Amino acid sequence: MKRALFFLLLSCDVSHAAAPRTPLEIDDATQHAFSQPVPGLSERERAQFFVGNSYFNQNWLSAPASVQTRDGLGPLFNARSCSSCHFKDGRGRPPEPGEPMRSMLVRVSLPGQRPDPHYGDQLQGEAVQGARGEANVGVRWREQPGQFADGEAYSLRVPTLTFEDLGYGPLPEGLQTSARVAPALIGLGLLEAVPEQAVLERADADDRDHDGISGRPNRVPSAAHGDTRLGRFGWKAEQPTVLDQTAAAYLGDMGLTSRLHTGENHQLAQAIALPSGGSPELTDQVLDATVLYARTLAVPRPRDARGADVFERAGCPSCHTPTLTTAANVQPAVLATRSFHAYTDLLLHDMGTGLSDQRPVHDALGSEWRTPPLWGIGLVERVNGHTTFLHDGRARDLGEAILWHDGEGARAKQAFLRMTRDERQALLAFLESL
Repeated sequence: MKRALFFLLLSCDVSHAAAPRTPLEIDDATQHAFSQPVPGLSERERAQFFVGNSYFNQNWLSAPASVQTRDGLGPLFNARSCSSCHFKDGRGRPPEPGEPMRSMLVRVSLPGQRPDPHYGDQLQGEAVQGARGEANVGVRWREQPGQFADGEAYSLRVPTLTFEDLGYGPLPEGLQTSARVAPALIGLGLLEAVPEQAVLERADADDRDHDGISGRPNRVPSAAHGDTRLGRFGWKAEQPTVLDQTAAAYLGDMGLTSRLHTGENHQLAQAIALPSGGSPELTDQVLDATVLYARTLAVPRPRDARGADVFERAGCPSCHTPTLTTAANVQPAVLATRSFHAYTDLLLHDMGTGLSDQRPVHDALGSEWRTPPLWGIGLVERVNGHTTFLHDGRARDLGEAILWHDGEGARAKQAFLRMTRDERQALLAFLESL
């Protein structure tokens, strides 16, 4: 059933257990709101959480280094630590003019979803000594004006990527590029624990109910399991599990090999020959502790329910499904049989040509994006010091993010355009309370 009944529940746990269970949401609206462990972890899991936190914040070094447990960086990389992009476990942003990309990256591919022989599938701007970074990428902005039905004006900014200091030759004609800011990491374990069938039941690829909302899954390969699974993570749902996502980020963003990805992240055509930090460079202990950390980051409790009726009337819950429930046989056990409020259906939706990056990923077309969870979205400014949203940070606030909706999101956008100023403010206030 695609449309869920819209109940804003104050408790994250609505299971029918015999005894009350520890709520999963936390009462934290500070700068550290995205960095707390899920309540109810065992002593061992809680200790492992903080071990994982130390690895998450650890700066990696190029090999050989005196501390062998911290070397193996690169030879190409975007960041030296996970927290460089996910500052305080939160959301990244586009670079300011003249600023290097700190918490944003650019995926690339040739038609047919083929990696470029010189630049692979992700541009890394940094390199260890003895190698060259691939490119310095910037963003230019163009304003696109518009107005609401009541005459109030707005402006959206349209991005154009710029590429300078190319380290391995010119970019080929027809190269497909996609800018991606780092998403917030809260609640990943809950999203992973939703039964696949529960997600698929919400899909409506042929729009059988004729509401203009389709939604379909992205089927993606799992390096962790050696099969094809439902994609859940990443802007186009390109990774199926927290383990897959974590190992792929270690390789693509920092050049660290693991049991899932044993080959270095540079291309043969780049002819880079540098010492390795071991084989693999990332021990299972480091990888698994980081995965548990990412899997058990808690979600802040919503702070105000006012405006929820406007959210519902605009049709937002058709994609931003308020409530999902986890399976019974998941680990850590504290995440089992829990209902929670992420406001996502984990499905792909066509968001129109304006948001298309024209770069398909597995089953996802260029105009299709996974419904991003909305939980914690109102705390991004407090945690990360900015209010930029969408996959490339083009929206300068939540209102602009809504106005970029098109395709399957066109009805919600049109509803927003027709709202009175008070209704618009009520909707934004609701989102900011999540």
